[in-house]
Amino acid sequence: MNFKLEPEKIDTLIQLAIQEDIGDGDITTESLIPDSLIAEGAFIAKESGVIAGLPVVEYFFSKLDKGVSLKQNVKDRTFVKKGETIASLKGSAKTLLSGERIALNFLQRLSGIATTTAQFVERIKPFKTAIMDTRKTVPGWRYLEKYAVAMGGGVNHRMGLYDQVLIKDNHLDILKVETGFKPVSTSSHSSIIEKAVSALRQKIKKGILVEVETRTLEEVADALKAGVDIILFDNMNITQLEEAVKMVENWKPSKGKHKPLTEASGNITLENVHLVAQTGVDRISVGAITHSAKALDISLEISWN
Repeated sequence: MNFKLEPEKIDTLIQLAIQEDIGDGDITTESLIPDSLIAEGAFIAKESGVIAGLPVVEYFFSKLDKGVSLKQNVKDRTFVKKGETIASLKGSAKTLLSGERIALNFLQRLSGIATTTAQFVERIKPFKTAIMDTRKTVPGWRYLEKYAVAMGGGVNHRMGLYDQVLIKDNHLDILKVETGFKPVSTSSHSSIIEKAVSALRQKIKKGILVEVETRTLEEVADALKAGVDIILFDNMNITQLEEAVKMVENWKPSKGKHKPLTEASGNITLENVHLVAQTGVDRISVGAITHSAKALDISLEISWN
């Protein structure tokens, strides 16, 4: 997954990190360390994993002190073993000491997400299914967390509510109440899903993808009739997933329509993701790769002559 990190998109987060940790100044370092002292630092992997966040660390130090230089021994997306030196720093000892924790917070968190994502990706080989992220991210960190997912071999879902339609169960439930909708068995009446999709198509810009969340096979059938771009199978068991995928595979779209992509979501773990991929779904969205990723253990060892 290509994801070129754009510094301007993380500038606010970097400034916030500096303000909350360093604030008006690092009183310990400023009181004890001379201005003239130059130090070197090495980021060491304390456990094996996939690295993500080195450009963030470099940008962060450039905001603190343009005299600090960072040399990357590896690139983001690289798998490193325990004990490897990831990158080295050289510059003012004061800057390295004051920036140590912020730099590690970014590097450990993002590398942890990349590593967790890579574990999910590895579990579904050799299937062509994509592992995707969700909106279950730390507020303010979404751009970077999705970057880390891409570094781990995952695929980014929508960035936010503004760039793709996803009709969820709550939307449909509220619409049923608001419109007084009652299910009918005659083919002359549209389902609530069809009504919702039809209304959206009239309001949204052309080219915006429309995805709908389904909980039953009946809703899958309705989504197919509605001509959506993606059907999300929410919290379905393996048997239901297999049947839902078959329904889509056997669907013969009318002229001008196309078969939708399929996506599984809900309670996806490293233990069951292989079984989910075996059903033939195109995508599996996993909230755990961001909201439950364990930070990768990395240290910054500082030294001076």
